Amino acid sequence: MNASPVPASRADIDGRYAWSRLLASMLLSTVGSVGMWSVIVVLPEVQAEFGVDRAAASMPYTMTMIGFAFGNVMIGRFVDRAGIFPPMLLAAAFLFFGYMLAALSPSIWVFAIVQAIIGFGAAATFGPLIADISHWFDRRRGVAVAAAASGNYFAGAIWPLLMQMTPSGEGWRYTYVAIGIVCIVAMTPLAFYLRRRAPHIAAEAAGAAPAVTRSKSIDLSPRALQILLSIAGIGCCVAMSMPQVHIVAYCVDLGFGVARGAEMLSLMLVGGIISRLASGFLADHIGGVKTLLIGSVLQCLALFAYIPFDGLASLYLVSLVFGLSQGGIVPSYAIIVREYLPAKEAGQRVGLVIMATIAGMALGGWLSGWIYDLTGSYSAAFLNGIGWNVLNIAIMVLILWRTRSVRPVAA
Repeated sequence: MNASPVPASRADIDGRYAWSRLLASMLLSTVGSVGMWSVIVVLPEVQAEFGVDRAAASMPYTMTMIGFAFGNVMIGRFVDRAGIFPPMLLAAAFLFFGYMLAALSPSIWVFAIVQAIIGFGAAATFGPLIADISHWFDRRRGVAVAAAASGNYFAGAIWPLLMQMTPSGEGWRYTYVAIGIVCIVAMTPLAFYLRRRAPHIAAEAAGAAPAVTRSKSIDLSPRALQILLSIAGIGCCVAMSMPQVHIVAYCVDLGFGVARGAEMLSLMLVGGIISRLASGFLADHIGGVKTLLIGSVLQCLALFAYIPFDGLASLYLVSLVFGLSQGGIVPSYAIIVREYLPAKEAGQRVGLVIMATIAGMALGGWLSGWIYDLTGSYSAAFLNGIGWNVLNIAIMVLILWRTRSVRPVAA
């Protein structure tokens, strides 16, 4: 089968097809990202059925994130060589068979292992999809990347509600089977719409001269810049994970209850969607590094605000401000990769940075809990997050300082 039945051209960049491709990418991300959220929704049922404690019941989520992290890198490398179409079909198959196998799990440990497969499949609808859409936009790349990345947040807002609509009494296994069917049915035709290869890749395959675009020059090697971006990704997400992972527990400690904490988490998510889209518009005007730096500084200030303002109303407000601050940070890494590093390596390099941010979320969630166990308070955990946030800010300032000028390069 020809993966690109309609030849792509430079005219497609920022054109009508690019925008329709972005819409298809957002839909794919919204469907496929269920792999990150479904396990959280079924956690209480799974724990009750298998009769395990909360730590063991949390293992499937950890395995999901491990699969998601490695999937971003491995599928990203695949995208660099073959385009997004074959990996997306593979992801749909991983999600379908993953959910079918999970529904048949005889124990919590089998369920956890299968969740890693689901996480791996879901990864294709985040970093690799973001890297692919970045090739189709020049003037509006920031908006496109942010919109594609927002599918992940839309999934978090939509899928938990849809999962509650399954017939009562059927249980989580029935829900998982239904999700698997939806994934394969919805993602397959959308993947076929993404068969065209990016114009510069199609031109290279045909032996034509590569198109010329604009790239930023920096006094750092690609390897050094990749390492710095990965460290920055860990730093910002260790800080980001403190409220996201522990806000419910924090509210319980303050006597406000689980429901209030869940509402604050939802408020963060809504703010994150707004922030993610707004950061895309901003990045198109001032670049990815400055956009990320602004978001990181605002996130740091929001973390500071959590310490003195611990009343119910103030926590709602601070949580909204936090969401509005942090939503655009992770997509900005993809924009920076495209601004500074070779386009043909975008999938792998974006995947590596996304993997670092996931590692930061995992480390930060655990580290905040460990600090709480040591001190009996979340104040020190917030200060720890602020320290990691400052590391992220320092790296962005360094990259900005070492940046020289925009230069023409082959796409």
